[in-house]
Order: sequence, then C-alpha cells, then structure tokens
Amino acid sequence: MSRYFLLDEDQAAAAKHGGVVNAWHKLGLPGVRCHTCGATWTDAGHEYPCVDLSQLPERGDFEKARPEPFPEFARLRELVRPLAPRNAELPPGTGFGPLVGRAHGEFGPIAWVGGLKLLVHRAVLERIQAAGVRGLLGCRTELRFRQKNPPELLELQIEPHGRLHPDCIPPDVPPPCATCGRHAFKWPDSPILDAASLPTDLDLFRVGNFATMIVGTERFMNAVQHLELDGLTFRELHTR
Repeated sequence: MSRYFLLDEDQAAAAKHGGVVNAWHKLGLPGVRCHTCGATWTDAGHEYPCVDLSQLPERGDFEKARPEPFPEFARLRELVRPLAPRNAELPPGTGFGPLVGRAHGEFGPIAWVGGLKLLVHRAVLERIQAAGVRGLLGCRTELRFRQKNPPELLELQIEPHGRLHPDCIPPDVPPPCATCGRHAFKWPDSPILDAASLPTDLDLFRVGNFATMIVGTERFMNAVQHLELDGLTFRELHTR
C-alpha cells in the first residue's frame, strides 16, 4: 500500500542557507465576483510556471490582479485552457509563466517561496529524477541576483491531483458553488487523502481541493533522504 507525506519547509535549513526570494508570476487569471454565491475570491496553490501566455493577443488581460464578474472570468479562463495541462481546474488566481523578481543569499538544494512554491537547483532536480522519482517538471525562473555567479534555480510545476477525503471536511461546510466552484473550508487538523482519487504515476503533487498542500510519495521522500537534500520536512498522511 502506498504511503503519502505532507511536505513543509524545514525552517532550520532555511535559516542555515539564508536565501530570500521576492518574486511572483506576472501573468495569471483574475479573481472572480460570483453572482450565485456572492463571494469575491481567488485561490492559492494553482500555478503553472511552464505554461507560456506571452504569445496570446490578450496577454494584457492577465497582467493585473483584480476581481472580474464570473462571465468575464470564464471567458479569460477559456483563452488559456488550450495552453494548460489537460483537466486543469484553473480557478481564480491561477498563475502562469516564470517566477519574476529578486533573490539574494545562498540557497539549499530545495528552497521554498512563500510556503507555496518549491525551487531546486538544476543539478538537484536531475539527481532526484535519476533516483526514479516520477513526474517532476522543472521550469525556468527569471530571478535577478546581486551576487556574481548566481545559481540556476528552477521552479517545480506541482499540479493539483487527488482530493481530501470528505471525512476531514466539516459537515457544516456548504458544497462547492455550482457557478464558480468555491468550496471554502479551513486546513484540517488531521488531513486524510481520498485514496481512490490519488494519482498513480506521480510522486509529487498538490491536493486537488486544497492546493496549498504539497504531497510526496514514499518514493519521493526516500530519494530526498538518500540524497541528503535538506529543505523539506515530511509528515505522513492517512488515506481512506
């Protein structure tokens, strides 16, 4: 039976290396104002740094963060859908393209940005892949460093797959909005993964209905530990 682990930042490793990143994805879907549920919202954790929107004639529509009425949001989402991975949900706030901004200091083999994104050195990514870890996709970044000979850091495109099991979602939480899809609930104290929904060909993914959670398989954890790569902590998750 497969084992799955919730990834988090190793604060001691981050403090040891001291690297700092101030960067974001310059292109993204706007937020939405939903006429059905009345919410104005964006989601977090849905980011596709390898998806290039730069050639879209409507590129300018994806440069400014702002809420839009649902029909306009849906129109913009359909413009990018052909460029995105198949079956991507693309909620409000989905980001695209390389991470753009400034960075300084030293970075360990695996580094976090804002607790949501993972950066790796190219050589580290190649070592993890050589260890048999499946489905990793490294995307170029546009980080500006002050120091000479800056590192080449890639952002991992970690796509949402699978679901949290309904048993860890409070029963009083309303169902997803039929129009915009908003399903608002807090981070569960004891997350449980829906075993039947989990991907069988990926060793690193986000949880589909809670995309700020990054999950690695036992194969991924073993590879990171065998290669002695710091930057991550692992907490085993139950499945049901």
